[in-house]
Amino acid sequence: MNIKMLLLPFSLAYHGVTALRNLAFDRGVLKSHKFKTPVISVGNLSVGGTGKTPMIEYLVRLLQKDYQLTIISRGYGRKTKGFLEVTPQHGAHEVGDEPLQFKKKFPKLRVVVCADRVEAINAVEGRCDVILLDDAFQHRYVRPTINILLTTQENPYHNDMILPVGWLRESASGAKRADLVVVSKCAKGTSYAALQQLQLDLKLTQDQSIYFSDINYGAVLIGRNEQMALEALIGAKFTLVTGIANPEPLAAFLEALGCSFDHLKYPDHHDFTPTQCQEINARDLVITTEKDFQRLTNRIDKSALYFLPVETQFLFDRAAAFAEEINNRITYHRKF
Repeated sequence: MNIKMLLLPFSLAYHGVTALRNLAFDRGVLKSHKFKTPVISVGNLSVGGTGKTPMIEYLVRLLQKDYQLTIISRGYGRKTKGFLEVTPQHGAHEVGDEPLQFKKKFPKLRVVVCADRVEAINAVEGRCDVILLDDAFQHRYVRPTINILLTTQENPYHNDMILPVGWLRESASGAKRADLVVVSKCAKGTSYAALQQLQLDLKLTQDQSIYFSDINYGAVLIGRNEQMALEALIGAKFTLVTGIANPEPLAAFLEALGCSFDHLKYPDHHDFTPTQCQEINARDLVITTEKDFQRLTNRIDKSALYFLPVETQFLFDRAAAFAEEINNRITYHRKF
């Protein structure tokens, strides 16, 4: 018997629970809180791997010149509890790898972690102009000003199924809550016609906007105290270490460069054990992701540890349209 058939009852049960929860919010049985400060939520329907972190960073670069920003994250995988403002001196085990990455990359920004987003927003309101919520599409206790939903070209939500048969956290019908849908990690060379067909398949409403993006890898690898040109990896043997939901695009990018490497692959937000750290430390040259770098940099003493930065890049010259829509929605919210 197909394993999916065995898991189907659990998937149906999970769907029932999430559907009842969403219905409770839709009917007002559970309350969604609106805030005076504009709130931009970035999230997805599936479990990880859609590019939320690069999108948050894109929004920071887009808005930080005009607005004082605060990033709020749950701080997945941290060993602490409650509300905590992130500092560069924190470790990933205290605040989570993604919030620490945000703080180190944008040290002037306020970054806070708190499982209760309502509590966190109440704590920072009046101290910033715009709030960015990381991975909060299912956190319906907050009614965001702008709800950005990410889905990948490879596995769009309309073709997926609910956990544990598929990867969806809730029914694909939840996409109706999105204001903007960003199809991320589009394959290089994908035709405009193919993406137009995907847009039709998603069946968005007239009030929803859609954008397409891919990942732009940096030309320079960043280490603890030095940098290295990406082209230096060509012909060199190294170890790729990943603890993210979907490392395949990065591995494929390095393979396309002609790099030779072995790949130590771990689950998303992996908490590296002492034995695993020893194994990694024994390798001559280690390349990892920026998120994994936050968890590894204080766990191993190897100096030859580098990460390859990534950025979101909009396709078909739509970056200006995206920026205009975000700013217009913020301006409209601030009027009322």
